[in-house]
Amino acid sequence: MPIEYIALMIPFAGMAIGAFAIWSDHKQKMMDKQSEISAEKAAQYAATNERLEQRVATLETIVTDKGFDVASQIEDLRDKPLN
Repeated sequence: MPIEYIALMIPFAGMAIGAFAIWSDHKQKMMDKQSEISAEKAAQYAATNERLEQRVATLETIVTDKGFDVASQIEDLRDKPLN
């Protein structure tokens, strides 16, 4: 390889390293933002899950407090004709 080509490649190598550094920084910022979004979604899902668990617990309490009577009431409603 002639020396002229090596002399031309040195500035291009420097520019390539700079471009890679900029690209790498950009990718890191994108990953950080994506992890923030994922954390926010996880928090929303956890809050929704907590509310649903509370509702199910309330329904379980209602059903177990009345015991067998709830089952018979449901069967009675099934037997009634619709108007």
